Parts: sequence; C-alpha cells; structure tokens
Amino acid sequence: MSPAVFLGAARYRRPSYGSNHPLGIPRVSLTVDLLQAYGALPESEYRESRPAADYELAWFHSADYLRAARRIEATERASADDRRRWNLGNFENPAFKGFYSTAALATGASIQAAEAVINEGRIGFNPAGGMHHAAPDQARGFCYFNDPVLGILRLRQAGWRVLYVDLDAHHGDGVENAFAADPAVFTLSLHMATDQAYPFAGGGLADWGTGDGEGYALNLPMPRGAHDDDYATAFEAVWGWVSDRFQPDAVVLQAGTDILLPDPLSKFRVSTQAFLGMAARIQADSAPRLLVTGGGGYHPLALARCWAGLWAQLSGRALPEALPPEGRELLAAVDWDLDEDEDWFDELFERRLDPPQNGPVKPEVTAALDWLRRHHPFLQATAHAVPAAR
Repeated sequence: MSPAVFLGAARYRRPSYGSNHPLGIPRVSLTVDLLQAYGALPESEYRESRPAADYELAWFHSADYLRAARRIEATERASADDRRRWNLGNFENPAFKGFYSTAALATGASIQAAEAVINEGRIGFNPAGGMHHAAPDQARGFCYFNDPVLGILRLRQAGWRVLYVDLDAHHGDGVENAFAADPAVFTLSLHMATDQAYPFAGGGLADWGTGDGEGYALNLPMPRGAHDDDYATAFEAVWGWVSDRFQPDAVVLQAGTDILLPDPLSKFRVSTQAFLGMAARIQADSAPRLLVTGGGGYHPLALARCWAGLWAQLSGRALPEALPPEGRELLAAVDWDLDEDEDWFDELFERRLDPPQNGPVKPEVTAALDWLRRHHPFLQATAHAVPAAR
C-alpha cells in the first residue's frame, strides 16, 4: 500500500474564480495530468473528494456566514451589504457559479485527508486545500472556507497535538488566529512581510499567540528576494527549534508554491528543489502523521511541476528530472506567456527542477533568527537548548 493518498475531484477541471482572477488558472487538474504523464498516480492512490457537511463547516464558520454564502451561490448575486459584511462577491472573492460547493469540496478533502492520517496511517494530500486566510464569518484572500483549520480540528478530535507549518508566501493568518489561544496547536509560518503583502497585518516576529496559547505561534517574515540559501538557513533553524520541543502528534503542511521564483505574486527566488527539500525534511520527521494541503501558487507551470514532485516524495517515488514528452505537451498547451522573456522560461517545459537560486545568506535572515532565539517565549522556555543561528 502506498504511504499516501491523493484527494482530487473532477470539479477542478471546470472554470473557477474567473479568467481575470489570479486563481483562474489550471492547478489541481494540471498537476494530476502531469503525474499521469509520469505514470505516478495510479487509481489505487487517488480518492475522489467529498464535500464538507454543513456541521463540519460549522466547526469553525458561523451559521450566518454559511447561510449567506449558500444564498449568494443559489441566487448568483451578492449585494453591496454582502460584499461589506461577508467579503463575498468582489474581485478578491468572487461569487462565481458554484463557489460554495467548490469550496466545500476542497474543504471536505482536507477533513478526508485528516481521517486518512488518523484511521489508515497514511499521509493525506489535498492539493485543492490550503485556504489559510478565511475567517469564521468572512471570505478573505481568495479563501471561502478555512480547510486547514477544519483539518486540524479533525486531528484534534483524535486528541492529537498538531504542528501547522505554512510555506506559502503569504502569512497563514486565518489558521494562526483560529488557534492563537490553544497550546495544543503550534503554528509556524515563513512568509512575505505583511507591510508589503497580503494580509497587510500581523505575522511579525513578535506575533506569537495569546493567553494559554502565548508562545505557540512562530512567524518569520522573509526579506524580499530571499533565495534557496536564505530559506534553507531559516527553515532548518525554526523547524528544528519547534519540532524538537513541541513534539507534535501530527503535522499539517500548507504547501503553497508562491514562494517559487516564477510566481507572479512572489517576491522570492526559491527553486522547486529547495521547496521540495523543506517538504522532505518535514516528511522525514513526521510521516505518516502528516496532512499536506496545497495553497497559493499563481504560475500554473511552476505549481504543477512542484506539486508533482511533492506527491512523488509523499508517495515514495523517484521521478526523473526530465519531463516526459506528454508532460511537456501538457505544459506547452497552457495559455501562459507572462514570463516568456525570462532566461529560465524554456526550462519550465524541459525539467521539473530549476536552476539553483543560491547566494550569501541575507543579514536580515540571520538577524531575525537571532532575535527569535533571544526573545520568543516558546524558545526562551528551553533557551539552554536552542542553538544560535548560523
């Protein structure tokens, strides 16, 4: 039996969000097709997703918000009051046809993935998930329902302590806020500084939870232009500090790919192999009690290459670096030419890995790690065992 199960759905082959929206691109469907071109996604490892039930969505989202979202989907109309109160029906979170049912499907898949971890001892991978900005009573940042929160809550129902790790370029604010006072959930996020990027608040070095949960969040804003060596240094430090001391029963990895160099919304220069290296370290330390979701990622070619490699790691496969001929044709057929003048553009159609993005570690990275080591309350509780940043 494969160590992992892939949650997908035919629904993701139909349009969502709208053609002028950053998420109006092929993502899960392109990943599935690329994996099939590699022969790396057999039917025995693929599971059709189910929509989250109303009572499951209500574990986190308010009844009023759920009623409003269902009404807006049914009428295909959002009023000015809906846009103001629920943040639905605007460009950020459009009320596209079937938006509620699509979001419920992606959310149900994260709950299914959690149940695969709990009941089957298998890694659960839901690439359609990772909608980490949604609030209990509002859509935010392209996210209607917060599936990582609901997946974590399902793990908590099993009595497990959970470490949430967010690699998305944007701060996982919705998840952090949901568990800010809960010492049984630790949230760890590396992201763009929020004075420069969404959600434009929180996520700073000194944001670390409240009340009983004080110290159970760790945020590391990464400097503009952060590359492979910056991320390797930062991630190895904070992952080691937190995972060794928190000792989670399960890990939830939000694997948004918008930290990758080609991503149009990213301010980073991270290669696919550096991303996969961080995921491999997490997997090595936590499998099989590992739930993995997708997340951000606005360059379909970079995303599909990365998530194909991620699934290969999760399922115990070694994929050739060269893309198979069918895979090259799939990527070439995508209507995407925003970066065709870049010197690395042609590589996207040849190999699933990238030219390395190396360089001296930025002083901002070292300074931030040193500050966390000296000031973060969770690390201070075990300060004698926390090594200095290299």
